[in-house]
Amino acid sequence: MAPTLEPRAVKERLRDGAEIALLDPREEGEFAEGHLLFASNLPLSRLELRARALVPRKSTPIVVCDGGGGLAERAAAALAGLGYAEVTVLAGGTPAWRRAGYVLFSGVNVPSKAFGEFVEHHYRTPSISAAELKAMMDQGERLVILDSRPIEEFRNMSIPGAIDVPGGELVYRVGDLAPDPATTVVVNCAGRTRSIIGAQSLINAGIPNRVVALRNGTMGWHLAGLALDRGQDRRYPEGRPASLAAARAAAGRVAERFGVGRIDLATLARWQDEAERRTLYLVDVRDPAEYRRAHLRGSRPAPGGQLVQTTDQVIGVRGARVVLVDDTGVRATMTAHWLKQMGIAEVYVLDGGLDDETLLEAGEWVAPAPEPPGPPAPEIAPGALRAALGRGEAAVLDLGFSRAYRRGHIAGASWAVRGRIAATAGRLPQTGALVLASCDGRLARFAVPEVRALTRAEITVLAGGTRAWQAAGLPLEANRTVPPDEACVDVFLRAYDRNSRIEEKMNEYLSWEVDLVEQIAADGDARFGAPAA
Repeated sequence: MAPTLEPRAVKERLRDGAEIALLDPREEGEFAEGHLLFASNLPLSRLELRARALVPRKSTPIVVCDGGGGLAERAAAALAGLGYAEVTVLAGGTPAWRRAGYVLFSGVNVPSKAFGEFVEHHYRTPSISAAELKAMMDQGERLVILDSRPIEEFRNMSIPGAIDVPGGELVYRVGDLAPDPATTVVVNCAGRTRSIIGAQSLINAGIPNRVVALRNGTMGWHLAGLALDRGQDRRYPEGRPASLAAARAAAGRVAERFGVGRIDLATLARWQDEAERRTLYLVDVRDPAEYRRAHLRGSRPAPGGQLVQTTDQVIGVRGARVVLVDDTGVRATMTAHWLKQMGIAEVYVLDGGLDDETLLEAGEWVAPAPEPPGPPAPEIAPGALRAALGRGEAAVLDLGFSRAYRRGHIAGASWAVRGRIAATAGRLPQTGALVLASCDGRLARFAVPEVRALTRAEITVLAGGTRAWQAAGLPLEANRTVPPDEACVDVFLRAYDRNSRIEEKMNEYLSWEVDLVEQIAADGDARFGAPAA
């Protein structure tokens, strides 16, 4: 059994400035019901696949906390099995934390969401309502609407006429998209945070245009009774912008004003040599396609706007060093100036990180993970699986995210959370072939021993997962009602992911965001700050 720490001791360790990782092993939907402010969600069902990326240094002090149901002890044992040397458990979990008089937070990405509200209050970021934007559009005012979300979210729903420009790209590309200073720039997201951060990024960069955030984003547009576009692909032009010189000058002013530090490759090499003593995150903040074409070995992708939005999903260790990489310094600088204000003291921009081709490699980033335990299961290729299904010789168990299963899964496949496969035992076939599927096949391989304990069927893994199935041109079926909302414990369902009470949940979510400022103040652990105006 892992040693325990009382709530007061954990609180003190969170405040002493030393490195610490606070991990919550519940499924994301359960985590969202109430957790510690700076806890990173590391579901037990995906722990092997995520732990090393979230906590790179195995000697990092780790505190595991849950809702008090014993999951923390299981996660602590799993972390110890992966080689983490200093793992403790929050005694009594979140109930004990609340009894000690400390604050619990609902929702996900809370530090980032709360920071967005802090930014709006501190800078008085200007905003307009959906009705005001619609009137401007109807009157033919000169404006451009820039949606600061990733393209996948943009395709789901967007403001009519908007262009997808994820937050980290805004300062880099706005000169090409709004070259006339008389053009009003409107920044939106789905709710509030990325609208506020995106708009304030442009203002901090000193662009000459009027800049406003769309208050409450696409949710506010929908709640105002206005129609959203679906399936759009309007996006900024690829490649370096023609206005790069202006973007670099703007980033330089931001770096000076906010004290953004820079390091060279020699310093990075020294810090990498020290990575067993000090945690280091090396993060490429460019567009994912740019990362795939060529990136610095050892770096991981996290586009700048999303890194600010989901910091707790990437940087799991408080007090760590963070080094940001891009090709021109603009996107890294704009991201760094926000991370510094979020309270990450040691964040730096790498100079010339992509200039030496001998240090680069191409391809997707794959999170480091150990080999699955036990004898490996045989794999089946997508085409062979389709043939076996056609002959009635196989069944499929999909262990991917419920949200992804709803969007598309192999016809006839059942679904389960890996950590709760036992609950599906009565529905598992006991003869023939049972094929385990997940997004890329990695999670399915880790689930093999657990499924083998529940069935006499021959266990096989879909090679490359449902991603390979789709890449082979094979069909998926969709049903957004299965699993039902209440069964999607593995994800935090956003209002627009739900099948009922959508508008009610939108209003609840927007109110939750606004109220975070007071909760953060009550908790007292956030170190948000900005230079005097």
